[in-house]
Amino acid sequence: MPNHFAFNRRRETPSTAQPSMRIWVKKSVAALALAAGFVPLAPAQNAPASAASEKLSATDQQFVQDAGTAGATEIAASKLALSKSSDAQVKRFAERMIADHTKLARNLDVVAKRHGITAPASADSSVVGSLQNLQGADFDKAYIEKVAVGGHQKAVELFKQESENGNDAQLKGAAAKALPIIEHHYQMAQQLAKARA
Repeated sequence: MPNHFAFNRRRETPSTAQPSMRIWVKKSVAALALAAGFVPLAPAQNAPASAASEKLSATDQQFVQDAGTAGATEIAASKLALSKSSDAQVKRFAERMIADHTKLARNLDVVAKRHGITAPASADSSVVGSLQNLQGADFDKAYIEKVAVGGHQKAVELFKQESENGNDAQLKGAAAKALPIIEHHYQMAQQLAKARA
C-alpha cells in the first residue's frame, strides 16, 4: 500500500494536481519572473524614452539636426579631401576633422538618443556635391572656403547659441563641451586659408 501511494504521487503533474497545487505553481513562476526582472523591463525601457522626447523643445531638436548635418558634412567633405587634395597640410587638416567630428558626433548621438532622436545625421548634399568634381588646387580652395572656414564659422555660432540659450541641460552641456574644439578648428581653418592666400 505505501508503495502504491508513492507511485501515484510521483506520476502527479501540475495539470493533474489538486487546485491548490496548481495555484502554488503559478505563483512561484510569477515570483521567479519578477525576481529575474522579466515582467517590468518592457514598460520601464519605453517610458523614459517617450517622456524624454516630449520635453525636448523645438529649438533643441533643431540644434540636434543642424549640428548633426554640420558634423556629417565636415566628415564627408574631409574624406573627399584625402583623395582629391594635392596639399599635405590640407590632408592633415582633413584627417584631424574626420577624427574630431566623428567623436563629437558620437557624443551628440548619445544625448540625442536619450531624447528619442535616433535618425542618423546626413551631410549637406549641396556642399559635398560641389566638391566632388574638383581636384588638386581647385578642390583645396573650395574645401577651405566652404567647409573648413565657412562650415566652422557656422558651427561656432550654432554651438555657442545652444550652450547659452538651449532649454535642455544635457544638450547645453554637450554644446558647451564641444564649443572649444570647434572654435579651435575654426582657428586652424583660418590659418590654413591664410597660408594659401
